[in-house]
Amino acid sequence: MTALRFLRLLALALACVVLPACGEPPRGVVLWHAYRGGEQKALEQIAARWSAERGVKVTVLAVPYDAYAAKLEAAIPRGNGPDLFVSPHERLGSYRQNGLVAPVGDALPDGDVGRFEAPALEAVTAEGVRWAVPLATKCVALYLNRALAPSAPETLEGLVAKRTPGIFPLAYEAQSPYYHAALLHAYGGRLFDGKTYAMVGPEAERAATRLRELQTNGAIAPDASGDDVKRLFLSGKAAAVISGPWLASDLQGRLPYEVVPLPKVEGAGPMRPYLTVDGAFLTPGGAKKEAARALAKELASDASARVRAEVGAQVVATRALWSDLPAKGPTANLHAFHRAAEQAVPMPSSVAMRATWVPAQQALLKVLRGDASAHDALEEAKARYEDVMRPTSAKGSPAPLLLVASLLLLVLAGFAVRRTRAPGFQKELRASLPAYRYVAHAAITVFVLVVLPLVAGAATSFFAGARGATEFVGLDNYVQILTARGKPLLSHGSFYLTLLVTVAWTVVNVFFHVAIGLVLGILLARPFLRLRAVYRVLLVVPWAVPSYVTALAWKGMFHRQFGAVNAVLTALGAEPVSWFSKFSTAFAANVATNVWLGFPFMMVVVMGALTSIPKDVLEAAEVDGATRWQAFKLVTLPLLRPTLLPAVVLGSVWTFNMFNVVFLVSGGEPDGTTDILVSEAYRWAFARNAQIGYAAAYAVIIFGLLALMSRVLGRLAGGRAEEGT
Repeated sequence: MTALRFLRLLALALACVVLPACGEPPRGVVLWHAYRGGEQKALEQIAARWSAERGVKVTVLAVPYDAYAAKLEAAIPRGNGPDLFVSPHERLGSYRQNGLVAPVGDALPDGDVGRFEAPALEAVTAEGVRWAVPLATKCVALYLNRALAPSAPETLEGLVAKRTPGIFPLAYEAQSPYYHAALLHAYGGRLFDGKTYAMVGPEAERAATRLRELQTNGAIAPDASGDDVKRLFLSGKAAAVISGPWLASDLQGRLPYEVVPLPKVEGAGPMRPYLTVDGAFLTPGGAKKEAARALAKELASDASARVRAEVGAQVVATRALWSDLPAKGPTANLHAFHRAAEQAVPMPSSVAMRATWVPAQQALLKVLRGDASAHDALEEAKARYEDVMRPTSAKGSPAPLLLVASLLLLVLAGFAVRRTRAPGFQKELRASLPAYRYVAHAAITVFVLVVLPLVAGAATSFFAGARGATEFVGLDNYVQILTARGKPLLSHGSFYLTLLVTVAWTVVNVFFHVAIGLVLGILLARPFLRLRAVYRVLLVVPWAVPSYVTALAWKGMFHRQFGAVNAVLTALGAEPVSWFSKFSTAFAANVATNVWLGFPFMMVVVMGALTSIPKDVLEAAEVDGATRWQAFKLVTLPLLRPTLLPAVVLGSVWTFNMFNVVFLVSGGEPDGTTDILVSEAYRWAFARNAQIGYAAAYAVIIFGLLALMSRVLGRLAGGRAEEGT
């Protein structure tokens, strides 16, 4: 009977495992994209139609753009990602390096090559292999306000020569290397030559000098961001702007405009922007599926291209469509961007290309602000690029480090054994078991969420190189940081200069936090003050609002053209200030934002501490004839000190690592001089060729500095508390 029951249970288990697998439909094809709006709708329509025709299930997943690359890198190597995905081609180098893509094979056979635009096909080809099926092209073009610029200009000089008071002839993100590339290519220069940074030499200097002249003469709007460009165009304060297809969705029905290709430059050539190509990439697993390859091919078919153009407003890479697509009406802008794409330069897809953006932008900012000549700024940018991209020099063996770690573990093990053999240990342990049960879950949580990440970060600091190409270097990252990478100790971007800025940032902020919090706390503690509760609520609001929201609001207030601060200065008869063009003003803007965020905490601490001061002590001081200032200095302040000093320690740690304000308000401007240690570590991890190990070493050093600072301030607070008693 027992054996029969066992066989029945075994049969039931097999049925539960096998039968669902037999009855489960094929997984089908999984398609990822980062589209929104019309582009997403068009892609879903194509996938649904193809799925119905072929009888293959297609799962279309929209992933947020900001997290797109990270999710691909996390999912595909583990077999959990898509079979194919749509992405801009400039990440092809990274995709290949991380093994995320495979050649498209018969999804784009040799016989179909002639169906696509040559620049689009060139963009998705590397080392003679086609890695994606080109779907659509994107590049910038010239938007003209018909009321202010009724005809398309032949040259850039003809466009900027038409001046109207209060109106800029042209607006675009001049400080961005992506937008500057059009002018750079017109003079024959390049940002990247396929191997290294190339924005140097006579051609690049002529382009940068010309850009400076355009801003100095008032031809282009200064310090314009993407939002500023849109705002200027919509308000009629810019006759023309340079932007991409993404701007058109914000202009529908709001003003009459026309899109034309970028003009020529007198004495040079046509402005040629960078070209980005959206392609359908196959993952290594998807390339083995016939259905995935067939879907990739279908996405670029003539029928699908029409849907993507008419529904998604895409500038498709399929040649045949453009002869049938109406040149007037809703698709007129598509023809304009198509003509612009014909003279565009495909953006390099090398991994090293991504490291050019930051030094190139800093060079352009220096030229535009007049801080350096074009030659000096561009040469400095090249030197910074080479410093970031230089190969690792110190390759080592992990054996010495493992030996030291093993010895430490042996010492700890010996200490543990000695402790367990101590008299009464087992008795104490049994007596403590109930308490351990209460704190076990908290200890495990802290270990997983705090200790393990710290250990992982410390281990990462012993490696160097970009993600996917790291190697063990021992303590070399720490040596490089502490020796300022072989440059003068207080040179630009060195650890010691950034540390001085961080210390100044912390001291100034904490001083104002304590001073303002102390004054407001004492004022709000006075019993005769009316509406105290209302004031308390209003003054706590800055602390309650998320810091990144406040930081973005304050950044807008410090905007040179549209900011409230400059509006007040102008109303008072002063000149507007470019707050982020100098260290002093940018540092002041950061401090003002962080003081606004931090003083409510100190105010609440002071109000709470004041309630613990006995009234009879203050009354005794009054009887002894002490003035209010003497009572505050000799009685109130010493009694507040034991409570206030721990708050100062905590506030110092918060301020030392206040990443949000520095990153969102000044962004490190000008030229990274307002960066603090934590934002500098961030840039090494995410803006300088993904030097994760170097950034981890920064993080370990920051942790050590904070631990030391907390220890010193804690001892100081304890000593002052003992003096007070």
